[in-house]
Amino acid sequence: MTPSCPSGSVLSSRSESIPLSALQHWLFCPRQCALIHVERLWEENRATAEGRVLHERVDQGMPESREGKRIVRSAVIASKTLRVHGVADVVELYDGIPYPVEYKRGRPKAHRADEVQLCAQAICLEEMTGHRVAEGALFYGARKRRTAVTFDGQLRGLTASIADEAFKALSGGHAPPAIYDAARCEGCSLYGLCAPNASRPGAAWLARRIAKAGVPE
Repeated sequence: MTPSCPSGSVLSSRSESIPLSALQHWLFCPRQCALIHVERLWEENRATAEGRVLHERVDQGMPESREGKRIVRSAVIASKTLRVHGVADVVELYDGIPYPVEYKRGRPKAHRADEVQLCAQAICLEEMTGHRVAEGALFYGARKRRTAVTFDGQLRGLTASIADEAFKALSGGHAPPAIYDAARCEGCSLYGLCAPNASRPGAAWLARRIAKAGVPE
């Protein structure tokens, strides 16, 4: 029996928004994104299990105030502009101004998928609070420290573009073809379900996606 996708990842053709996590999945690999959010497929490996445990630990704490800031965990957020919804790991509030912090198990990546996900959280918080969110942070478990992310015009533009592209594809129920790319495929938990080595069409399309995301080939 094929495991179902994580809770909150099911997308119907009538959905008015998509999960925040879909933006990261889409920028990393549109095929992976569709398998999770459209076809409802999921397979866990060591990396995804470690990531799940990390998020569970982060999400468990209660809201607290310390050192001049308010800390809220597992904050439910949404954006009508981006048509996304989800949960922010941690939102720190400084005089009411949000500072989102997203937790990741590994290290900073060559592509911008993590930054796009965090920027989308910032846009959600801006719409919900009315405050401009200029910066947030990614906490990588392998390094055990934060990496600050500035939400500049370029990142906001990329985030809006990815959100629109992912929404249109996923709400339409489209699943891109399987395309083998060793740097992505070999460590993907869905490798066996996707079977990217079975066919290699669309290489030029993948190259365009890589260039758009700013990922070194």
